[in-house]
Amino acid sequence: MTTIDLNADLGEGITADGLSAAELDAALLDVISSANVACGGHAGDSESMSRVCRGAASRGVAIGAQVSYADRAGFGRRALDVDPKLLAQQLFSQIETLRMHARAADTDVLYLKPHGALYNTAAEDEVVARAVVDAVLRDESAGNLVLSVLTLPGCTLAHQASAAGLAVYAEAFGDRAYTSAGRLVPRTRDGAVIHDPLDVKARVMRMIREHSITSIDGVDVTVVPDSICLHSDTEGALELARQVRESFALQGITVTAFSAAGAR
Repeated sequence: MTTIDLNADLGEGITADGLSAAELDAALLDVISSANVACGGHAGDSESMSRVCRGAASRGVAIGAQVSYADRAGFGRRALDVDPKLLAQQLFSQIETLRMHARAADTDVLYLKPHGALYNTAAEDEVVARAVVDAVLRDESAGNLVLSVLTLPGCTLAHQASAAGLAVYAEAFGDRAYTSAGRLVPRTRDGAVIHDPLDVKARVMRMIREHSITSIDGVDVTVVPDSICLHSDTEGALELARQVRESFALQGITVTAFSAAGAR
């Protein structure tokens, strides 16, 4: 039986398709199996964290801390020069804040996924990757459930987290273009974000069935995903997520939180 996780970023205050942020989050929770919850760095506040955690708990959706540079003005999409010790402390504080709301909803935070510029920088920069890992280890030393890490396969953060003994899961993106090196094409480049539902569904199915995707410059890249991400701020995100989920059902693919399976 083929299984896959479907994740999306929630609690970011995104409004779309005539829905309020709360309505969009709730609708996406009906489709996905893992929720990356903004926990104050780039977006999110006590109300949104509490609401999303309650909604995830009631639906059996896994909760992850979507940590970010402390950059609400830039929505976490600017790479900041932050002392690694300070960065680790900021990320640890974000985890702890989200964990408080998750536990109030009778659930817990299970994994960590960096957001935006932090995601991309930690994929390449050893110092930043280590700061992310240190935040998880600091959280563990406080007696909490050890978080797994969701990131690009084979990247610097994946290697650093694995070396520290953390479970690492491979993420792929159905609505983002790839470079020939297996990294995401910057959003500033034409074609970086893919909107066509048929194209997205075909790309996702190929990732799952063939473990491959064609890069923006025509090179086939190996992708073996534990989880597929669909961005909630992509135009038509809700309908896109519903169509992808429906295509899984038609193809006999079971949607299950990656945190319920074994790490690669």
